[in-house]
Amino acid sequence: QVHLVESGGGLVQFGGSLRLSCAASGFTLDYYDIGWYRQVPGKEREGVSCISSTDDWTDYAESVKGRFTISRDKAKNTVYLQLHSLKPEDTALYYCATDLSSTPWCGISYNTVNFWGEGTQVTVSS
Repeated sequence: QVHLVESGGGLVQFGGSLRLSCAASGFTLDYYDIGWYRQVPGKEREGVSCISSTDDWTDYAESVKGRFTISRDKAKNTVYLQLHSLKPEDTALYYCATDLSSTPWCGISYNTVNFWGEGTQVTVSS
């Protein structure tokens, strides 16, 4: 079976940092663009960041530029999202996702993904 498993969320104070991990099992992340998304109850899920399969392209939502960094560790089959300077408005359930396709989508559209993890909760206190 193939899975994406997120971890690293938690409760952090305003201005704090977290590192989220997205680990794959049953398949290799190397071949796919991978994205991070977040959702707050009552709001639509939004694309936060993505990284291309070749690791030469990354994209960030305007709201997180300069504060979040996406990276990939191929040896660990894991994609990370480093979160710095966290704000209460960053509070959300964070998911990683891909479309399990070799077609590039990072930097084009966050809406093509169809394979999701269960999410990890990030809560930022003021």
